[in-house]
Amino acid sequence: MPELKCTVQTCMHNKQFLCDLDKIQVGGNNAKTPRETCCDSFQERKDDSYSNSYSNSYSNVTGTASDLSCVDCKATDCMYNCDCECHAGKISVEGSDACQCEGTECATFKCNG
Repeated sequence: MPELKCTVQTCMHNKQFLCDLDKIQVGGNNAKTPRETCCDSFQERKDDSYSNSYSNSYSNVTGTASDLSCVDCKATDCMYNCDCECHAGKISVEGSDACQCEGTECATFKCNG
């Protein structure tokens, strides 16, 4: 399980640079660069608070933010991807001004090729 740091403060799951999901999904089936990846688990924060009543409706929300998270990764050309699971020791999800998942990226992505 990778250590996860997230700078996407516009996401409702971000709690002081940690994520309150126990598992995230990184997209980017054909990615060759970090910019071609995204956090498919991103959900835009609709207010400025760090606790959002909507988060309780998602079954994979742990309720508390953690620096560890399972990462289901669709970026199959990443050197850390093994059977669609991330095996990096640490990952960083970035996209501080994101309004949708396409505005995020896995900054740890490194192409095999």
